Amino acid sequence: MLNILLIAIILLLAGFLIIRKLKKRQDEKEEEKVQVDDKTYTLEKMTAFVKKRLDEITKINLYDIGLSEEELKRRKNKKYELKKALKGCTYGDVNDKKYVKELIYDILAKEYGVTEINISTAIPFDVPSLLTAQDKFEIILYMYKQEFGYEALAEIIKKYDLDRLKYVNGETKPSYVITEEEINEIYEKEDFVLAFQDKLNVVVQRIYQHYKGYSSIDEVRDMNIDGISGGVSGLPESFLSQVAQTDGDYLDQIVDHKVPRACDSIWIMFHGKSIRLAFLSFGTEAELKRVCQNIYKYNNPGQLSDTNGYKINEMKDGSRVVVVRPSMSETWAFFVRKFDVKRATLEQIVRFPGKEEAIDLLKYLVKGARIISLTGEQGCRKNNNAYGYD
Repeated sequence: MLNILLIAIILLLAGFLIIRKLKKRQDEKEEEKVQVDDKTYTLEKMTAFVKKRLDEITKINLYDIGLSEEELKRRKNKKYELKKALKGCTYGDVNDKKYVKELIYDILAKEYGVTEINISTAIPFDVPSLLTAQDKFEIILYMYKQEFGYEALAEIIKKYDLDRLKYVNGETKPSYVITEEEINEIYEKEDFVLAFQDKLNVVVQRIYQHYKGYSSIDEVRDMNIDGISGGVSGLPESFLSQVAQTDGDYLDQIVDHKVPRACDSIWIMFHGKSIRLAFLSFGTEAELKRVCQNIYKYNNPGQLSDTNGYKINEMKDGSRVVVVRPSMSETWAFFVRKFDVKRATLEQIVRFPGKEEAIDLLKYLVKGARIISLTGEQGCRKNNNAYGYD
């Protein structure tokens, strides 16, 4: 009789514990459900969800959830691969970047419930007049990338002759610049028809670049160009704050004339020309600072600090990167130089009339092991010349 009573008590306790555990799991599932409101499908909300979800995946204790040996091994490998990719993608590794973006895509499509109807809350794909120049550029670059890969930006520039000298309002001298008006014209001419997968990929890229990527230059940096830099021109925030305290009228003049800030400064080096991307911006100095603090960290070169205000390093793809910060410089800034050795040919670099004789002369000088001095202004492709003949 006593044994039967003990068995009954044990069964009751076991049943109570099972019911409690099931209720707890149900409550957890209820909490995980996306609470839908007017702001649910904005970029900010989706970015926060993705960050939280990836953080959960990388920090979960797999031994506490009662997995089989095979499932435990599979989940451990997946967790390790994700942690490795999240670290590698900040170094400019395109394969790790692709892996993280695919995971974000799955999270948004399968867990967050992004559909054809609500995706336009994040970026208004269906109303071109509401799209910003950055939205349009990222759509154009994405569509061209499907056909041309990492030559996409070069194809856009060549097709629409964007690397020519032009006059900009308020300037007396021509300059190399790509304006917001040109991006708007290109988008209108192309008249893309985006499928849901295309829209979601554009949204995924936007979320990724503000989470683990290099902000608005993330895709541009991966393209086959000579280099890219940010924060190297424009007014620093420190200057604007000083002006606001001393001369409000002067600050109003700066705002009225739309004088670019340092965080609006994005330049690319394309075929030896420094071209300003006037339609792109980091938005805030904090975002520029975040990019500068991440872009140089491949192989742990040390901390960028106030006492050590610059770092020279290379990225995962071999690009050379230089980063500076206050107080050594007026603002946070970086310079990335990409050495495309495979495509650096004499015929590509030397283009002036009579180039055949110059090319033959250079070839014989190198074959004769003569000492050669290559001189010229910044951006005239001295390095590419040297790399082309070694």
